Amino acid sequence: MKSIQEIREAFKKASQTEIQELIENYAQDERKGVQAAVAQAQKKVDALEREKKRIDAMKSFERKYEHLGYVCGIDEVGRGPFAGPVVAGAVILPKDCDILYINDSKKLSEKKREELYGEIMEKAIAVQVGYASPARIDEINILQATYEAMREAVSKLTITPQVLLNDAVTIPGITIPQVPIIKGDAKSASIAAASIVAKVTRDRLMREYDKIMPQYGFASNKGYGSKEHIEALRKYGATPIHRKSFIKNVFGEQE
Repeated sequence: MKSIQEIREAFKKASQTEIQELIENYAQDERKGVQAAVAQAQKKVDALEREKKRIDAMKSFERKYEHLGYVCGIDEVGRGPFAGPVVAGAVILPKDCDILYINDSKKLSEKKREELYGEIMEKAIAVQVGYASPARIDEINILQATYEAMREAVSKLTITPQVLLNDAVTIPGITIPQVPIIKGDAKSASIAAASIVAKVTRDRLMREYDKIMPQYGFASNKGYGSKEHIEALRKYGATPIHRKSFIKNVFGEQE
């Protein structure tokens, strides 16, 4: 008979298919430690099944429009910060996409976003990002700059999609049919994937800016108006990556 510790190790090392077999093998073992290991494993199995169902539900819009051809999710990050660009993501996922835990990027930890970014980049049919610089945001306003970044992301795709699933907006100047979905990054796998790609891309860029201008705390605040960021602006003034139109709203005459 295997020891409780050996059984725990077996559960820890088991693949998803092996876990179910182990649960069945040790379901009648009356030792408390074994029953605890079985219960914990069953919780993981149940959680995985719930996640698979959630992801399947997030593919409902993709299934609805897949008869048209390639379905592309579009989302952006960085509308609100004082500094840095707005970044848009465009992602075409395969019909049999098996990526779990995709969600609105804001609901995921930084570590999970990074993991999913790698998986999305590996498994997606096509992925691109578009940018609008702080200067461009100041020039044409944040909404128009966001649309511009989205158009750039779509135009750079190596495969032309037949329909765009957008997070709540209709992008002007695009002839591809569009479906705006309110809170789409929590309802569509493609839009959620685009939000993750855009978020990770922008966060990495802000960490690079932080190495050049560490006094503003860009690595932690990502350009948003944290207390420390505002204090640094008051002390050091604006940089070339600050949005002057946004800063004026906070500091009045300060450039």
